[in-house]
Amino acid sequence: MARTSSRHAREVAVVAFAQSDHLRRTDELSEVEMVMPVLHQVLAQTGLKAGEIGFTCSGSSDYLAGRAFSFTMTLDGVGAWPPISESHVEMDGAWALYEAWVKIQTGEADTALVYAYGKSSPGSVRDVLTRQLDPYYLAPLWPDSVALAALQAQALIDAGETDEPALAAIGARSRAAAEANPHAQLSGDAVPQGEYQVRPLRTGDCPPVGDGAAAVILAAGDAARRLCARPAWITGIDHRIEAHSLGLRDLTDSPSTRIAAEHAGVFGGPVDTAELHAPFSSQEVVLRKALGIDESVAVNPSGGALAANPVMAAGLIRIGEAAARIHRGESDRAVAHATSGPCLQQNLVAVLEGDSV
Repeated sequence: MARTSSRHAREVAVVAFAQSDHLRRTDELSEVEMVMPVLHQVLAQTGLKAGEIGFTCSGSSDYLAGRAFSFTMTLDGVGAWPPISESHVEMDGAWALYEAWVKIQTGEADTALVYAYGKSSPGSVRDVLTRQLDPYYLAPLWPDSVALAALQAQALIDAGETDEPALAAIGARSRAAAEANPHAQLSGDAVPQGEYQVRPLRTGDCPPVGDGAAAVILAAGDAARRLCARPAWITGIDHRIEAHSLGLRDLTDSPSTRIAAEHAGVFGGPVDTAELHAPFSSQEVVLRKALGIDESVAVNPSGGALAANPVMAAGLIRIGEAAARIHRGESDRAVAHATSGPCLQQNLVAVLEGDSV
C-alpha cells in the first residue's frame, strides 16, 4: 500500500503536530517529563482525550536510553488506562507514523497518536550510532557517524556534484531559516562554520547534538475534517532500504529515496515545500537529486536537521513541519523525508496535500 489515493484506500491526514524546544542538554528531565508536555499540546489542538485515540505508536532507541524496553516508561505519560492499542518501533518516529497509517488503512482505528523522542546528550551519540553497523567487519573499527558522512561528502566532491563552499551555504541557509522556528536548537547567522570535524565536513555541516520530542495525530476521512480546519492529507507514503554494506553502495546517489518517492507519487505533480531529513549538509545534495527538487521549492523552511536533530524524532518532525505549513495555508503540496542509518541507508518519503483554499 504505497498510495492512499488508490480506489480502496482510506483518506488519512495529519491533523495536529507539536514538538518540544530542542536543547543541547535536558539533564533535569527524564524522557517521560520531556514527552508529556508535547503529548498534552498535540491533544489540545484537536480537543481529543487520550482515551479517544484509536491507536498509539512511538519511536525511540534503547541505545540512547541505555536500558531495554525504555519506551514502556513513556506510556506513563500517554496514559495506559483504560487499556489502549499501542505499538512501538525501534526507529525514528516517521516509521511509527507509517505503522499508524497502515493501522488506519486496515480500518482498525480512525485516529492515531504518534510520538517520538530522543536524548542524545548523556553520552557520545557519534559512538552510539556505530552500533548500527555490520558487527563483524565495520563496527569493530568504530567509524563514527560523522566519519561515515564525511566519506559520502568526499565522494560527492570527487564526483563534481558539490564543493565545500556549497556545503557551507546549505548550513547557513538552513540555520537562517530556523530563525522563524522557536523550537530550533541553532539558528541565525551567528552560527560559525567552524573547524573540520572530519574532512571535508566542518562543524557547520554537521547536526547539533541535543534532546527533543515530537508528536502528531492522524485521523481518517470525516474525522480529520472535523478535527482540523485544513488537514494535511497523506496522499502517498513509502519507505525503502539500501544495502547494509557501505561498500556495495554509490554514496553519491540514493536509489531507495527515488523508489520510495516514485511509489509515494512525488513526481505526479508540483511540490512547493520539501522537509528533508538531511543531518549533514552533503546529504541534502543527494536527496535533492533523488527527489528531483529544484530551486523553486522551499527546502527545510523550518531549518531542518542542521538546526535541530533530536535522534529518533527528527524524521517525524519533518512530516510534522510539512503538515503544519499545509495547516497554515503556506503550502499546498509538500514532500517529507525521513532517514535512518549511516549515509542515508533507510529512507521514507511522504506526500502531503491540502484541500484547495
